[in-house]
Order: sequence, then structure tokens, then C-alpha cells
Amino acid sequence: MEPNLRFGIWERQSFVQRFLRWTELLDPTNLLISIERIEKSRQLLFTNEDAARHNLNDQRIKEAWKRSLSTVHPDSSRLIPAFFRPAAFLPLTAPMRRHGAEQVVLGTGAFSSSAFLGLFPYFIQTKCPLINPLIKRALPIIFFAQVSAMNVFASRSLEPIRGIQVMDKEGRVIGLSRKAGEKAVRETSISRAVLFGISALIPEVFTYFYKRTLFYLENPWSLWTAKLSCTVLVMGLMVPVSFSMFPQVGRVQSRKLEEEIQSSTEETELFYNRGV
Repeated sequence: MEPNLRFGIWERQSFVQRFLRWTELLDPTNLLISIERIEKSRQLLFTNEDAARHNLNDQRIKEAWKRSLSTVHPDSSRLIPAFFRPAAFLPLTAPMRRHGAEQVVLGTGAFSSSAFLGLFPYFIQTKCPLINPLIKRALPIIFFAQVSAMNVFASRSLEPIRGIQVMDKEGRVIGLSRKAGEKAVRETSISRAVLFGISALIPEVFTYFYKRTLFYLENPWSLWTAKLSCTVLVMGLMVPVSFSMFPQVGRVQSRKLEEEIQSSTEETELFYNRGV
């Protein structure tokens, strides 16, 4: 079984544990790991399965998991290009799964709709100058969170239609489930909305109070620097928080899936890769 998938199946982590794990996987140095070091780490996990599961505090095992989880896709076992690894996360990063021309079309549509809806609140502010100041501040944040969620739905719209792979605890693929695809996309959309919504909200709240400080009144030029620093700090914190909201390998009761999936296995709990 693919080690990264095996890790997600048997490792029942709390939100705090997932958060700490993601802070390691988002380390920028993971973009520079050589293929040779990745292969050595993967070989260690393949040949020492029991040690890899029970000796997570061992430094060699810990480092091997870090390299493997941050550079190899759990579905295909293929090396993730550096630009698309978790540490290189960008607001408009496409899903790790790609379907050639279809994914290009979906990505283009998601980008275009995001750009249009992102400008929409500012268009309303221009046309309605008498709108309540509080609403004017809240409107871009609400739209930003909504667009972030819609971007996930748009770019991954094929998954609820075609379905995604569901597996048993041994990693054997049982079949394709549309309901599991809907659940995976919904969870990812929620986490993305929280990521960008809160990342937009907190700097606005910070700015509101910062403008009332004596330091700002004496140094009004400092606003841009202070707000930018706050935005970067909040975004840096919210990325692992967002990724940690739901497990990377999700669990679902087989009775909640399609009848053909239920009839194909006696397992009561199945697993799927949620994606990012």
C-alpha cells in the first residue's frame, strides 16, 4: 500500500496534531528536497512498516514521513512537482488531480469567475456610495470567502459527477463514489472559505483599531506596512489551520455511500483522499 495513504488510514490525529503536522509539511525547505533523498525516505517506510507506524518519535522515521508526505501524491504515488507541493500553496493553485484539457477549462473558468466576483463588491461600493460603512467593510470579506469556496467547487466539479476512489483499511480500491466526491469537495470548500475569509477579516479589524492609536496619528504612513505585516502573519497561520480542519484521508460509513459500493464490501468504514 502507498505509505502516505497508509499513514492517513491508521493515524487518527486530533486537530492540534494535524496542525502541527501541517506546519512541518508547509516548511519551504520541502520544495528543495532532492529526488534521491525522497527515494531513500520512501524505501525506509516501505521496508520498515512496523517501525514507521509505531516509532513516530524516531528522528529518522519522523524525517522520512515528512519528506514523503510533503512530496508524493497519496493516490498515484507520483512525485509532486515542486510548484504544486503544499509548501508552495497559492490562492489559485489547481487541484493535485488533473484531467488534461478538461482541467484547463475548469481552471480557466474558476480563475475568470473569481476575478469577476472579487471585483463585484467594489463595483457595488462605487455605485452605492451611501451604503453603511460597516457593510462596506464586511462586503469584500464575505465575497472573498464565498469566491474561495466557489473556486474549489468550480475546479473540482468533476469529482461529484464521476466519483472518487474509496478504499478499505488495507488500501484496496472498492470503487468510485460520487457521494464521497461531494463530501471531499464540500470539506475542502469549507476549509478554503475559512482560510481566505479569516485572512481578510483579521487585517480589517486590526486596521480599524490601529487607526485609533497615537502611533498611527503621528505616523500615518505606517498603516500600509502594518496592515501588510498583519495580513502575511495571519495568512501564514491560517494555511495550516485550514488544512488541519479535516483529515487528509477522510473516513465515511459505507452505508452512506451508493448501493453498488455497499454491495462490494463488508467493511463498515471506508476511506478516501480529500485533496487540498
